[in-house]
Amino acid sequence: MHLGPDEVILWQIGVVKLNATIVTTWGLMLVLCLGAKLITRRLATGIHISRWQCALEILVTGIRSQIAEVGLRNPEKYLGFVGTLFVFIAAANLFTIFPGYQPPTASLSTTTALAVSVLFAVPLFGIEERGLRGYLRSYLEPTAIMLPFTILSELSRTLALAIRLFGNMMSGTMVLGILITITPFLFPMLMDALGLVTGMVQAYIFSILATVYIAAAVGTTPSRVERTDPWTA
Repeated sequence: MHLGPDEVILWQIGVVKLNATIVTTWGLMLVLCLGAKLITRRLATGIHISRWQCALEILVTGIRSQIAEVGLRNPEKYLGFVGTLFVFIAAANLFTIFPGYQPPTASLSTTTALAVSVLFAVPLFGIEERGLRGYLRSYLEPTAIMLPFTILSELSRTLALAIRLFGNMMSGTMVLGILITITPFLFPMLMDALGLVTGMVQAYIFSILATVYIAAAVGTTPSRVERTDPWTA
């Protein structure tokens, strides 16, 4: 029993290894890119639209509204990054319905890469919104004594993002593997259904936390932003 996709080696020459994590990650990105291309190739602006376009608009509008609820101005600016995080993590766990598939999010290397992307995106958005001097000044607020604690908090929250997502996905994989050896039919089906729910929840939590960190970096809080209806803004 493999407890993670990193243990499944598909190809190796010397120290160079190609494991299931790399294959499923790039395969998933290919599927998402092709799916996005097919859905958006014939977008309509009238009353009658395809079911796929309708589903896509619901997804995009929902993510946009969540970004606006956090308190970020111009949610379209952050939609690409936050939406990509959510869609990737959700799709990675959605494909667990296929037998033998292990989500790349069950690998610490994948969750670390996602967390590091948030670590770099937060200051980039912060500098874009507040300028380099204004963003760096936030590390010294309210006093310069907070500088080491602020840096430590950014590193610790990055670690927490990676470990939280990895722990939840890995625990589901481990429990499923144990149940397969005991009861090979009924319980694995129930765990697959529970895993889908857990995967969607983790995708939502990860993307929302990333949005909250960005909101803190750009100096925006919900109480300081005029609340508007995200469906009509």
